[in-house]
Amino acid sequence: MCSHSQNQKHYPELNYGSGAKWIKSLTQNRLSTFLGGHFEDVNLSSVLFTHRVDGSHHVDLKVWNAPGLTKPSFQEAMKQEFKPAKKGDSFGPSWTNHWWKVTLKIPSYWQQYERVQFEFDPGCEAMIFSTDGVPLQGITGGYGGDRRVEYIIPPQAVRDGHYALVIESSCNGMFGVPWNGDTIAPPDMNRYFQLASADLVVPNQDAWHLMWDFTTLREIVDTVPGNTALQNKALVTANKIMNAFKSGDPENVKRMRGIAEDVFGKGWHAKGDKIYDEGPKKAQVVGISYCHIDTAWLWPYSVTQQKTARSWSTQIDLMERYPEHRFACSQAQQFKWLEEQYPMLFERIKKKVASGQFHLIGGSWVENDGNMPSGEALVRQFLYGQRYFESRFGKRCETAWLPDSFGLTAAYPQLIRDAGMKYFFTQKNVFPHSTFNWVGIDGSQVLCHMTPVDTYTAQATVGDVNKGITNHKNLESDATALLVFGNGDGGGGALPKMLENLRRIRATTNEHRELPSVSMGSSVEEFFEDIEEGSKEGKTLPVWKGELYLEFHRGTYTSHGSIKKGNRKCEILLRDVERVATLTSLLKSEGHSYVYPKQAIDECWEKVLLNQFLPGSAIGMVYDDAEKLYAEVREVCTGLLEDAFSVLLPRSSPLLSNSASEILVAFNPTSFTRHDVIKVPLSGDAARMKAQVIQTSTDGKHGYVLMHSVGTKVASQPVGMFSDCMPASVFTNGTDHFVLRNANIQLTISEGRITSLIDVNLGRELIPKGSSGGLVMFEDRPNYWDAWDVEIHHLEASTPLSFSQVRVIAEGPLRAAVQTQVKYGKSTIDITISLDAITATMKGNSRSFFNFDAVVDWHERHKFLKFELPLDINNTYATYESQFGFVQRPTHKNTTLDAAKFEVCGHKFADLSEYGYGVAFLSESKYGFACEGNVLRISLLRAATAPDAEQDQGNHEFSWAVMPHVGSFLESDVPMAAFIYNSPLHVRTVPGHNAGYIAPSLPFWLEGAPNIFLETIKRGEDDFEPNASGTTVILRMYEAFGGHGSVKLNVGKHVPVKRAYLTNILEDTKGELGLVSTTGVHSTLMLEFRSFEVKTVKLVLETKKSDIAPTT
Repeated sequence: MCSHSQNQKHYPELNYGSGAKWIKSLTQNRLSTFLGGHFEDVNLSSVLFTHRVDGSHHVDLKVWNAPGLTKPSFQEAMKQEFKPAKKGDSFGPSWTNHWWKVTLKIPSYWQQYERVQFEFDPGCEAMIFSTDGVPLQGITGGYGGDRRVEYIIPPQAVRDGHYALVIESSCNGMFGVPWNGDTIAPPDMNRYFQLASADLVVPNQDAWHLMWDFTTLREIVDTVPGNTALQNKALVTANKIMNAFKSGDPENVKRMRGIAEDVFGKGWHAKGDKIYDEGPKKAQVVGISYCHIDTAWLWPYSVTQQKTARSWSTQIDLMERYPEHRFACSQAQQFKWLEEQYPMLFERIKKKVASGQFHLIGGSWVENDGNMPSGEALVRQFLYGQRYFESRFGKRCETAWLPDSFGLTAAYPQLIRDAGMKYFFTQKNVFPHSTFNWVGIDGSQVLCHMTPVDTYTAQATVGDVNKGITNHKNLESDATALLVFGNGDGGGGALPKMLENLRRIRATTNEHRELPSVSMGSSVEEFFEDIEEGSKEGKTLPVWKGELYLEFHRGTYTSHGSIKKGNRKCEILLRDVERVATLTSLLKSEGHSYVYPKQAIDECWEKVLLNQFLPGSAIGMVYDDAEKLYAEVREVCTGLLEDAFSVLLPRSSPLLSNSASEILVAFNPTSFTRHDVIKVPLSGDAARMKAQVIQTSTDGKHGYVLMHSVGTKVASQPVGMFSDCMPASVFTNGTDHFVLRNANIQLTISEGRITSLIDVNLGRELIPKGSSGGLVMFEDRPNYWDAWDVEIHHLEASTPLSFSQVRVIAEGPLRAAVQTQVKYGKSTIDITISLDAITATMKGNSRSFFNFDAVVDWHERHKFLKFELPLDINNTYATYESQFGFVQRPTHKNTTLDAAKFEVCGHKFADLSEYGYGVAFLSESKYGFACEGNVLRISLLRAATAPDAEQDQGNHEFSWAVMPHVGSFLESDVPMAAFIYNSPLHVRTVPGHNAGYIAPSLPFWLEGAPNIFLETIKRGEDDFEPNASGTTVILRMYEAFGGHGSVKLNVGKHVPVKRAYLTNILEDTKGELGLVSTTGVHSTLMLEFRSFEVKTVKLVLETKKSDIAPTT
C-alpha cells in the first residue's frame, strides 16, 4: 500500500442520495416570497419592527385645519387654536393644509435600542418641523415606491423620554389628486385623506439591513445574465438566507447578514461610505442624487413651494447619515421661494453648498421648456438664474441641466457657453449617442451627456447601474455614465434604501466583475471633466449638429393657446419696456427725476420666466395661476410704458384714453424702417383724428391711418399714401366669390375655400390647380398622453372647413377686408381676412401679406384646428424660426426621423421656398407648424381633456398671416417681416398745437448688414448694484440668416460713450471694442458676426448714474 493514500480526503464509495441539483427557475421565483405578500406574517417583513405603540398615552395629537386653500406659514399656524385629533381621522378636501402638534412620550426601556422612530402616514405629503419652525424632513404617505413616513427621534430625546414636533400635511399625493387613479387624469377636487399611522416604533435595524441585503441580491439575480458566476452566487446566497431565516429569533437575523457577505465581501458593512475607496479607481457609473420638481404640473405653484422644502430638507437629513451623498439641485426660482418662505432651511442649504454636498446645477431660473421661449427669454433664464446663484452662494453653475424638456433648440449651445457653462445634461430623447459634442446653429459646442439609464428618477437599482453601460450608445469613445437617481417630477429625492443599495452594489463590484462599478461622492462637473480629459477635449467624441428634436409630446406646441399667447406677448412687452425705459433714462430732460424701473422689470421677467416651465400639459389650476401672472405683467408693463412715454414723448396720451389730443404719434419698438396701417376709433372725441385718416370703415366707426417709421427715429407720425403704395381692393360676385387684391398679390375665396393666391407682378399662381386651402379640423386622439401628444395618424382623418357668411367690411384703398365665419360642432370661428396697400417690409421687391384675425368661441373635444395652404412650390425642407435664427426640417418621410417631424415647433414664421419664390406663414402667438410635402400648416387650437378637462375651452383671439415673397428664403425679407408683425407700434396722441412735434432720434442704429438684428436695448445689470459708479447700456444683436455680417453700430452724439466692451450674456466683459468717436458726430463700432452669432455689447457712458444731457 502506498503511504500517500492515507493522506487523501475520503470520497465515499457508495451514494444512495438524490444529489444537490436544483430547479433554478423555481428557486429564483421563490425569492419574491421573502418580503411582504401572502407570507408577510412569517417572512422577513414580520420582524422589521421590534416595538410599535400608539394612542394618546404615547402620541398626543392636536390639529388645526387651515381655511380654504390658504397656505399659512409656521408662525401663522402656531397662533391658531388646535383641537384634539387621533389616528384614523380623515381630513381634506384636496389641496387644503392641516397643521399638527405632536407630543411623544417614549418608554424608558427603549433607550437600549439603536433607533427609535415616529411613523406618521397621512396618506399624502407632509413636512416635519421642529417646535421652533425649522423644517426637518418631508413625509410621503401611502404605499408607493416613494413612501417615506419615518422620522428618527434624536437619541437625547429618547433618553429624556419625551419629544415634540410640528407637522404640516397637505391634501395631495406626490402626483396631485387624479380623480380616477390615472396619473394624468384631471384632479379630484374633493378628496379626503386618512391618518393611517401616528406611531412610535423601534425598527429592527438588523432586519432592515438584511432586507436591503436581500433586495440587492435579488436585483443581481434578475439583472446579471444567467450562468454567470455572480448571478448564480447571488441566487445561492439569497436562497441560503431564506432557508436560514427563523421568525422570532433576533440573533438569527444577525447571522443571516453574514451569509450575504459571500457576495458583498467580508466586513463590507463596517466600512460604511469607505466602501467606495476600495475596488476600481475609476468607476464606470457615477451616482448623483437629484430631485426633479416640476415647477407646476399636476399641482399648482403653491404646492411646488412646499414640495421644494420637503424634498430638500430630506436630502440634508440624508447627508448627515450618508457622507457620500451628493445632491444636485437646479432652478433658481425654487431657491428663491425657499429663501422667502423657509429662511431657516435656506440657511441650512447654504452651509451644505459651502461644504460641497449640495450642488448647484442648471444656471437657469427654472428648468424651462426648450422650444418655445424666445432667444432673449433663454438669455434671461440664464442671466437671472446665474446672478441669483452667485448672489446667494458666491458661485455660478458650470453645467446646464434640462432633463425633462420636450425637445431642445439648436440655439442652446451658444447660449450655454455664453452663460459660463460648457457641459450639458439631458435625457428625454431617443438618440444615437450617449456622450457627444452638441453643436448649435452658430457652431458653438457643449459637451453633452444623455444618460443611458434613460431617466432622471432612477431608483439606484442594480438594473439602473447595469443599464448605464449596457445601454450606452458610444462606449468606444467614452465608457462612463451618470446615474441620476432619486424620486422626482413630484419631488422627494433619494431615499435611504437607494443609498444603501448603492453601497452594496459597490461592495459587489469590489469583489466581482460582472457588473459595472459605481462611485459616489463626486460632482456632476467632475464627471464631465473626466470625459473632457479622456476624450482629448471632445476630439474623440461624436458630433451632433442642430436641434435635439423630441419624437413625442408635439401637441404641447399648441395646447393651452392662451398661455402661448401670454408668453409671446409678455416677452415682447418686456422688450419694449426695457427699450423705452432705457431711451427715457438717456434722453430725458436735464434734471428730470425719471429712474429706470429695474426692480419692476425684474419682477415681471421672473414671472414670465417662471411660466416658461409650462409646455401646456398641466392641470387647470396651474393655468389659472399663470394667467394671473401674465395679467400682472401686462398691468405693470403698461404702467411702466406710460411713465416712460410721459417723459420721452411729452404731453402724449394713449390712443384709447379720453384725451382731447388729436395728433397721432407712434413709438416704433423695432430698429426697422417700416410702414404700418393702424385702425383708430372715430367716435366721440376721437373724431378729431379724422383729418389723419385715409380710409373709413364701412360702418364709419373706425378709420385707417398710414404710419411711416424711420429706423433712426424714436417716434413716427401719420403720412399720406406714398406713390409706391398699392391701393387694396376687394371684389365680389355678392355670394360666394371674393377677391382681395393690390398691385402685387391677390387672394381668391371661392365657395368658402381659398382657391387662388397670385403674385400679380409675376403672374404666378401659387396654389396648384384643383387644390384649395383654409381651415382644417383633424381628429385628435393620442395613444395616451392627451395634452402632450399628437400622433401621426391624426393626419389620416381631417375635415376641410369652409368660410361662410363672407361680407366686405373694408373696401380700400388703404385696407381691404372681408369678415367670415365658420361653424363647427359647438364652436364658432370668426375670421377677418385683410390686405393692406403696403408691403411687409421696406425691402425692395417686398410683397404684401394677407392677415387673418381670428375670434374663436371654442367648445370641441379631441379636435385639432389648423390652417393650411397647398403650394405650387417644391422643396425637401421647410424653414422655421427658432431662437436667434432658424431651423430647416424635412417635408418628406425618407427616414423614421424625417417622418417623426410631422408636427414641429416654430416661432414667428414658417416658410416653404424654392429657387425664385416662397410663401411664409407669420405667427403672433402660435408655435405649432408642419409642412407635409407642399402643404404648409399652422396649428391653431387643440382640445385635450387630460390633465385639464377644460383645456382651451372658451374664447380665443389670435392672428396669422400669409406672406408670399420673391426669391428663396435666404433672399427674402421674411425674418424682418415676422419681427415687425410681432412688434406693433405703440400708438399715442398729442395735442393739436404739437403738430410740428419733432421726435428725438434713436441713439443706437445699425448700418451695413441687413442680416444683423438689434434685439435688445436695456440698462446694464451692474448699474443697480450697491457699489455702482456709472451708467451702462446693453445692446444685444444677432445674425438672423445664417451667414457672416459686418455691421457698423452707431451711437448718437447725445449719448457720450466712454468705452465699449463685448460681453457674454451675463454681462461679464470679454474684451474692449474699438470705439471711433468724432466730436459733434455720432460714435461708431465695427462688429463682425459669424452665422447666427449672438453678440452683447456694453456701452459705458461718461456720465454718472442717469444724469444725461437732454437731446435737442
